[in-house]
Amino acid sequence: MGSAAPRAVVLADSDSRWKWAALVARKLAPDYAIDARFLYTSTTPSERQIAEVGVVPDTSRVVTYGELVDDPAVAEADLVIFGTIGGTVLTLLHSLGMSWDGRPKRPITVSGYVGVVYENLVDGLLLRIGSDMVLANCSHDARQFREIYASVGADPDCVVESGLPFIGGDPHDPSAVGRDRPFTVCFAVQPTVPNTRAARRQMLEKLQRHARLFPDREVLIKLRNRPDEAVTHIERHSYQTLFDELPDPPPNLSVIYGDMGEALDRTDLLVTVSSTAAMEAIHRGIPTAILTDYGVREAHGNHYFVHSGCLASWSQLDEGLVPKADLAWAASRGIGQRDPFLTARARLRLLRSRPTLPRVRPYYTPQNASDYLESLLGRRGLGLSGRPLPVPEPVTPTATRRLIRRTAGGLYKVGRKRVAPVIRRLANG
Repeated sequence: MGSAAPRAVVLADSDSRWKWAALVARKLAPDYAIDARFLYTSTTPSERQIAEVGVVPDTSRVVTYGELVDDPAVAEADLVIFGTIGGTVLTLLHSLGMSWDGRPKRPITVSGYVGVVYENLVDGLLLRIGSDMVLANCSHDARQFREIYASVGADPDCVVESGLPFIGGDPHDPSAVGRDRPFTVCFAVQPTVPNTRAARRQMLEKLQRHARLFPDREVLIKLRNRPDEAVTHIERHSYQTLFDELPDPPPNLSVIYGDMGEALDRTDLLVTVSSTAAMEAIHRGIPTAILTDYGVREAHGNHYFVHSGCLASWSQLDEGLVPKADLAWAASRGIGQRDPFLTARARLRLLRSRPTLPRVRPYYTPQNASDYLESLLGRRGLGLSGRPLPVPEPVTPTATRRLIRRTAGGLYKVGRKRVAPVIRRLANG
C-alpha cells in the first residue's frame, strides 16, 4: 500500500475566509486531503455557505480556540492555511507554535488576504509574521509586503506572489446577449456601504430606476447571505427584507443568491461599490462599474480602483455608460495571470523538502508587545502561555440575590428621598 496523501488543515472563521482558504488549498496543494476547522465565532459559516464554495473537506468540525490548539489533526498536518483575520493568525501562530515546540515535525503555515489589500496594511502584515508563506495577491502587493518585512527585521522571502484563488471562469461572451439571454446587470452588494436603512432603500430605488429605464435588461441584486446567515462583515438592514417591502418592483429586477462565479456567467455589466467580485469580473473581461455615488474613499475601499477606468455613478450608467477596465492596471493587480500559484507551489515543495522547519516566530512576543499580545489572546480565550484561560466561575444564585437586593434597596431610597417629595410638591402646587 502507498503512503497516505499529505493533509492540509484549513482554518476559517467566516464565509468569505473559508472560500479563500479552501480555494487556496486546492490551488496550492491540489493533491492534499483537507481537514476543515471552523472557529466558533459570531460569523461561523452555515452549511449552505460552506457547501457553496464547492470544496468538500474530508473532515469538518466547529471548534473553539482552545480545542484547536490541542487538535492532533492540526499538529500532524503537512500544511495549515489560516483563513482568519490578522489578530487570529497571530493568536494561533503564537499558541500553536508553542504547542509544536519539541516535535520532530511541524506543519507548514500559510496566511494571506481574502481580498484586495486597501487598509491596515502594516497592522495586518505584522500580525502575519511567523507564517512560512504570506501570500500576496499581485506583484504590486508583494513588493510592498517585502519592503515592510525587511524594514522590521522579518524574512521578506516568506512573501510569495500568487493571486486571488477564486479568480477564474470563462471569458465574457457579449454575443450571448440577444441569443442566450438579455443584457444582464448584476449589482454585487457590499455589507458596509451603504449601511443605513434609508441609504439601502435609496440604492434599491436606483436599481428600480435603472430596470425601468432599460426594460430589455435583466437587473440582478446579488446578495452574499440570506437574512438568517452570518457573514464576514456584520450586515444590517438586509436587502432581501427591504426588497420584499417594495410596493411594485419592475419584473426585470430580482434578488439572487449563490456562487458569485455562476452569477458572473450571465453578467454583462457588474456594478458594485467595492468588492472582490469586481476583480473576478475584470479578469473575465466583463464590463465593471465601481460606484462613486458615496464618494471615492479609502474607508469604502473603492479608492483601490482609481486608475482602473471603472469609476462611474448610477446616473452615468442610466445614461448608457458601460465602463471597461484598463488592461495595464489590471495586469499590475495580478489579473489575467495564467497560473498565479505556480511560484507558491514551488515554495511549498521547497519547504517540504527541508528535514526540519525553524520554530514559529511571530513578530509580537511577550518581550516586545506583552500588552497587545495578551489582549489579542485574551479575546480568544487564550493566555500568553498559549493555553486556554481558566473559565470564570459563574455567579451563584445567592450572590445574584444579594446584588438584586442591594440594587432594589438603593432604588427605594432614591425614590423615597428624591422622587416622592417632587411628586408631592407638584400635587400640592
